[in-house]
Amino acid sequence: MEENLRQQSSNCIRVVLFGPECTGKTTLSRQLAAYYNTQCVPEYMREYLQKKWDETKEVCVYDDMLQIAKGQMKLENQVAQKVDTLLFCDTNLLELKVYSEVYYDGVVPEILNKISLENVYDLYLLTYIDIPWVPDDLRDKPHEREEMFLRFKECLEKHNLPYIVVKGDKISRFKKALTHISQLIEHKSEYNR
Repeated sequence: MEENLRQQSSNCIRVVLFGPECTGKTTLSRQLAAYYNTQCVPEYMREYLQKKWDETKEVCVYDDMLQIAKGQMKLENQVAQKVDTLLFCDTNLLELKVYSEVYYDGVVPEILNKISLENVYDLYLLTYIDIPWVPDDLRDKPHEREEMFLRFKECLEKHNLPYIVVKGDKISRFKKALTHISQLIEHKSEYNR
């Protein structure tokens, strides 16, 4: 099981979109991937839970967490093998860990807790809650957005992970992300000389 949750080695820069539901992660990850002509790893949790809801009308339970984690890392590892320079991830295992803590009273599968902190990302784009919340079958915390944002931010700070907060309209978010990603690419180029 542990191997299914680990990142496979790759030389690409990994940027993860991170934050509460309905804060523009998918939109921004796709914009950035298109701009840089690279790939974006989709959010497996959404696909998995939408299918579960459509087939059984059941919501996520604790036992789903490891299946979702395995699916997310399988996608990330597959896509990472196809890119050379830059990979955007529309979530990661650390986000799944935060959700597990919130929904299951602080309980996180031990292996998820461990591996979510071992997988390495060069930059986290923490998406702010200034985008209107749009209901769907899976979203359920419209009145807890600020609390959720703070949980995600505290997680990044607690583990000393590199992040920036992106907020504002789509253009503002995109420009701020581009600035920081360009610096990452430049730094990596200088390091590899």
